[in-house]
Amino acid sequence: MDFRFSDEDEAFREEVRSWLAEHLVGEYAAVGGGGGPADETGWDVRREWEYELGRGGWIGLGWPKEYGGRGATVTQQMIFNEEYARANAPSRVSFFSEGLLGPTIVAFGTDGQKQRFLPPILRGEELWCQGFSEPDAGSDLANVKTRAVLDGDEWVLNGQKVWTTLAHHAQWIFAVCRTDPDAPKHKGLSFLLVPMDQPGIEVKPLKQLTGSSEFNEVFFSDARTARDLVVGDVNDGWKVAMGTLGFERGTAFLAQQLQFSNECQSVIDYAKKHELGRDPLIRQRLADAWIGVQIMKYNGFRTISRLLATGSPGPEASISKLYWSTWHRNLGELEMELMGPWSQVLAVGEVGEYDPEGFLQTFLASRAETIYTGSSEIQKNIIGERVLGLPREPA
Repeated sequence: MDFRFSDEDEAFREEVRSWLAEHLVGEYAAVGGGGGPADETGWDVRREWEYELGRGGWIGLGWPKEYGGRGATVTQQMIFNEEYARANAPSRVSFFSEGLLGPTIVAFGTDGQKQRFLPPILRGEELWCQGFSEPDAGSDLANVKTRAVLDGDEWVLNGQKVWTTLAHHAQWIFAVCRTDPDAPKHKGLSFLLVPMDQPGIEVKPLKQLTGSSEFNEVFFSDARTARDLVVGDVNDGWKVAMGTLGFERGTAFLAQQLQFSNECQSVIDYAKKHELGRDPLIRQRLADAWIGVQIMKYNGFRTISRLLATGSPGPEASISKLYWSTWHRNLGELEMELMGPWSQVLAVGEVGEYDPEGFLQTFLASRAETIYTGSSEIQKNIIGERVLGLPREPA
C-alpha cells in the first residue's frame, strides 16, 4: 500500500479542515472529543452536532453515491477521521447507525431497506442500537434465545437483550433473533430491524461504576416488526451478524483509536506537569504508551489494506481490536498510578452523586473494552484459527 497522499486527497483534507474550522465553534467546540460510542457526556450538544454533520454531508462518507453517501475512498475516510480527532471534535452519537447498521444495509439489505433506512442516518435523524448480547449469549452469540415468530405480515419478538448501548436514545434496534428453534446453533437466526417506540419493548438502564447508565436491558414482550424488515435471508442472520461485527472490529472504531493519541499526550503532559518523568520506570511506561499508539496506527493500516484489497475487513481486524482494547486498559492503569492517592478520591457532582471524571472515568470505562465487541479470548481464537490457520478450539 502506498501511504503517500494524492493531490486529490490533500484537497479533501483541506476541505475537511476548512469546514471544521467554520462549524466547530461555540458549544460544539466546548464539548470536546474523547469518550467512546457509549459516552453520554454533553449528549444534547453532540446530538445537535450530528445534525450539523448531516447537513454538511459528512455522514456516510464511504457509502456509495447512489445511496446518498459521498463515495469517499478509504484513504479519504481515514483523512476525515484524522482531522476530526485533531480538531478535538465531539465524539459521535451515531456509531451504531452510521458505523454498523449503515454498512450492513449497504452490503446485505434490499433496495427498499436502503431507501427507507439510509437517508435518515445520513441526515443524523434516526439513531440505532445493537441487540446482540443476551444473559446467556455474550461472546457465544450463536446461543441467542430471543425468539421471532412470523404472524401474518409481522414478526412477533419475545426475549431479552442486555448491555444494549444507548437503547434509551435509539429509535430502532437491529436484533439477532432465533427464527427456527429446530435448526443447528449457528443456523435458524435472522437479523431483524425493530422499532423501539412500541408497547412490546421495555428498556431498563444498568448503572455502572462510572456512575452513568448508557448500557441497558431490553425486554421484548410480543414486540412487532414488519415481515420485510429482515436483513439478508430468513434463518441466515449469522452471516449478516458476522458482517456487522467485521465493520465493528475493523473500521468503525478508527476515529476512537485516533482519539487515543490525544489521550496518550494528555497523560504525558500530566507526568511532565507533576515532574513524574524523573522516575526511569515511569519514563519507560510513557514511552511504551506512545509506541503503542504508533503500533495501533500500523495495525489500522493493515486493516485498511485488507479493506482496499477485498472490499471488507478481514479477520485481521481482530488483531486491531485485541491490541487497542488491551493498550487502553493498560493506559488507564498507568493514569491511576500517576495520580497516586488522588486516584482513590471519588468525585462528587453538583447534586451530591458519585461523578468520576478525567483519568478515573477513563480507567473505569476502559475495563469493559476487552469484553465488548467480542472478548479478548474470542479475538485470540479468531486470530489463531482464521489468520494463523491453527486447529479450531475443541468444542
